[in-house]
Amino acid sequence: MSKVYFSTWNGEFINNINKPEDEWEKSAYNLPAQYDEHRESKAFIGWDGVSLFDKDVDVIRLAMEYAAQYQVYSEACGRCAPGRWGGRILYDQLDKIARGEGSRADLDHLREIGKSMQITSKCEIGKTVPNPIIDLMTHFEHIFLECIDEQKPSIHYSESIAYIAKITAPCTDACPSHVDIPAYIEGVRDLRMDDSLMATRQTMPLAHVCGRVCPHPCEDACRRSNLDEPVSIMALKRLGADWETDHGYDFFHPMEKKPDNGKRVAVIGAGPAGLTTAYYLAAEGIAVDVFEELPVLGGEVAVGVPEYRMPIDKYNKDIECVRDMGVNFITNSKINADDMRRFEQEYDSVMVATGTRISKKVYCDNEKMDMKGYWGAIDFLDKVNLYEKYGHKISKEDQERNLLTTDFVDLTGKVVVCVGGGFTSMDVVRCAIRANAKKVYMIYRRDEKTIIGNTTYEEYHEAVEEGVEFLFHSAVAEMRDEDNVLKSLLIDKFELVPDPNGGRAQLLKVEGESYVIEADYIVPAVSQSADLKLLPPEWEIEMTSWATIKTNGRDYMTSRKGIFASGDCEYGPMTIVNAVGQAKRAASVMSRYLQTGEITLTDDEIMEDHLKKLRVYDKKEKVTGWLKGVPRQHSEVLDIEYRKQNNEEVNLGFTQEEAMSEAERCMRCYYIAMVQA
Repeated sequence: MSKVYFSTWNGEFINNINKPEDEWEKSAYNLPAQYDEHRESKAFIGWDGVSLFDKDVDVIRLAMEYAAQYQVYSEACGRCAPGRWGGRILYDQLDKIARGEGSRADLDHLREIGKSMQITSKCEIGKTVPNPIIDLMTHFEHIFLECIDEQKPSIHYSESIAYIAKITAPCTDACPSHVDIPAYIEGVRDLRMDDSLMATRQTMPLAHVCGRVCPHPCEDACRRSNLDEPVSIMALKRLGADWETDHGYDFFHPMEKKPDNGKRVAVIGAGPAGLTTAYYLAAEGIAVDVFEELPVLGGEVAVGVPEYRMPIDKYNKDIECVRDMGVNFITNSKINADDMRRFEQEYDSVMVATGTRISKKVYCDNEKMDMKGYWGAIDFLDKVNLYEKYGHKISKEDQERNLLTTDFVDLTGKVVVCVGGGFTSMDVVRCAIRANAKKVYMIYRRDEKTIIGNTTYEEYHEAVEEGVEFLFHSAVAEMRDEDNVLKSLLIDKFELVPDPNGGRAQLLKVEGESYVIEADYIVPAVSQSADLKLLPPEWEIEMTSWATIKTNGRDYMTSRKGIFASGDCEYGPMTIVNAVGQAKRAASVMSRYLQTGEITLTDDEIMEDHLKKLRVYDKKEKVTGWLKGVPRQHSEVLDIEYRKQNNEEVNLGFTQEEAMSEAERCMRCYYIAMVQA
């Protein structure tokens, strides 16, 4: 809740004018009343209304400055007359009134233009910009009329005041990497794949990856879903990258690399977080060395995400894009505490982005990690993918440990049970199908809806189609072995029991419903933990209760100055797009830290955080004015029986016609938000 002087945000009308401050009614919304740790906000104005936190705000200039932000945008866009010319008229008329030269007819003109823009603008930014301006003219009409009738400037017209604006969209706000989604979709619609790709790479360098294996939270915040179905945002993202790769073009970087500034950074880990950090630091003219323990680059996406979801030749293009920015990679390099001590002396800063590569236990009776048939998910996927993608054969020692008779993972005639409910477990069971397992089970404590929420609808249903059997509301109670070789599992059944007091429903064991299944392998994929032995103990770096590196989650500096952390080792197992979003922010902070020695956020980043708390997407909003029922395009996928026998990419992507049709469904829901600080 936010303390406000006056607010019309999202239909909530609060008027504390002439009331003592200790009696002010609070807003139910997380409005940015405190801009940063040094400044309080005076006002917030945006697509859904206006909120004043201070009674001394110059409401006429506030409206004028907001219109000025839109005028800059509309001049650059120019896609519709109401937006382009309306934006100019809004600003000109408000500026005229603010400098003391307006007339009452100008107010009528402003209302007329505003209503016309609301009805006829082509996209949401033109439709919504008039909203708070009309609110201010309505509720503070006496102030406007006072300036008009007395022909005097508004109270703070000539003063230097900070107005900080940001353009966002519901999908962009929901994306952890804050990709300019409407821009890259527009590039596809206009068949300007270079523009589309560069819009993505502004904040997301791994365009091939996140066009294929992203859980696409952006689609959950797509306003199109308030009308019919969300735009297929993720499938459109890969098109620019595929176009660049398939045509053999040089890399389309959205920025020009700055000259070398003499600063050096060591990045530990070449997964998504490490690659992202390196890309954006190198673009700033910083020399970056990336150290990777594995013999290959790419981290868990390379050795954990299967070829049928993320073809390695495509991922390698993303990696080469990072290298093309001037990044230096060192593989087969497991960093230890002595290395870290040396790095602190030799480099100006260090980023730890080592991921989480230790599979956690199931925690059941008779769980023995040395039991044959017990195979951690990370090691299982390593063995599958290092062979399928790079031709790395399994050693005789590992073959014996994992009951294999071949130098690759062949599960012919075997029953595989995976315990989990996220992307890693999905990868395990679908790889087991392709390794010719006789039967594959997924054991999951909760229900189908939850597992789809943890992964994606497509991922779950493709696994079901391929023959994976999901045992919901179930858990392994005991592993049973003979001579330390797994033979069977005791499975407990659970049921969801509502809380009579209205609290969260509880999972309770159903007595008498336990049963036994034969199993040759159990693959725990319940979660992963980080191996952080590389951190020197005397550094006393603060850790979370989850044994990950603690930061404040905003700038990613650890408790030791100059040492940063991002990705899984900072937060725990997360999605690729989350890791990239963290690393992009961290790289931005590091680039300034290397120049000034201070930890700061840009106004754009501060506004990102405010909008995330406020929430840009309103799932209750009624969307009108667009053609309803335009079907969402679905790209072709490989035939079920065919794809079970190989590791070819399952999702074939859109054709040009499908892509353009899907891009046309985007409503281009840009919004402007602005704070007076």
